[in-house]
Amino acid sequence: MKAVALTRYLPIDDPQSLVDVELPRPEPHGRDILVRVEAVSVNPVDTKLRAPRPQVEAEPKVLGYDAAGVVEAIGDAVTQVRVGDAVYYAGDVTRAGSNAQFQLVDERIVARKPATLDFAAAAALPLTAITAWELLFQRMPFDADDGGAGKSLLVIGGAGGVGSIAIQLARRAGFIVIATASRPETIAWCQRLGAHHVIDHRQPLTPQLAALGFEAIDAAVNLADTDRYWDELGALLAPQGHVGLIVEPRGALKIGDPYKAKCIGIHWEMMFARPRFHTADMAEQGRILERVAALVDAGELVGTLGDTLSPINAANLREAHRRLESGTTIGKLVLSGW
Repeated sequence: MKAVALTRYLPIDDPQSLVDVELPRPEPHGRDILVRVEAVSVNPVDTKLRAPRPQVEAEPKVLGYDAAGVVEAIGDAVTQVRVGDAVYYAGDVTRAGSNAQFQLVDERIVARKPATLDFAAAAALPLTAITAWELLFQRMPFDADDGGAGKSLLVIGGAGGVGSIAIQLARRAGFIVIATASRPETIAWCQRLGAHHVIDHRQPLTPQLAALGFEAIDAAVNLADTDRYWDELGALLAPQGHVGLIVEPRGALKIGDPYKAKCIGIHWEMMFARPRFHTADMAEQGRILERVAALVDAGELVGTLGDTLSPINAANLREAHRRLESGTTIGKLVLSGW
């Protein structure tokens, strides 16, 4: 089968950083299903796992942690999907990724793709939708349907993949949503997705929020730079507020006052935790994707596809990584077709 892989960890401008390869087609056993991959999405995790370092892989390593495709074969213990089902999923960071024509994935972290989306649009959703849903409604103590009623939520990095879903889910849950963006096109994107207000994350947040009438905020999700906004968020968050984080800090964080004095909840989200550690509730990720698909098909959530490249090959994946590393992408970047 065709695949895109690496054996050395190189800068993305090096043609050997991602290369086209031929690999054996895997066979499913147990709860694994074999998916014929139709479209994949690129996420920051892909660029981080590919980042330059001395390590060399003895065998080609396939990245990619967002996909949509068709079930080609199933293991002998599979009960939830059938051959021929169109599915979408984010996969497992400890296993071979989706940048291949065929991929093995555990049925518990898979769901049928939204019927109203094509494969490219569906591939844009899984990782970011699971991340936003788990962070807002499972790590942070808010109900998905009405948990934000009367509360304010700040979304730092609103035009990114996770931010694009978080804005919509938070608005649906009843929050007053304040997103951050810095360019006319990203401001417009956040507004289109339902943000009540958009402020500039390149400028101090506190005076901008005060100008909108917010002396404090009830909750924040920092999807961009944990260190940069840590002190300001500690001052901005209301007593018994909550902050959600997804980006590893560069240095030590001071988690005492004002966080301690205000009893502010600090919540980490790592989407791969459930499949990586085979938690007892691993199947919750499949259920989240089922709920997201239903909301998309009902018109309550819109897709976050920003741009598509075709076909899926090393040259286009290198271009996708370049764009993502530039920090200027809006929504999700997808590759479609072989």
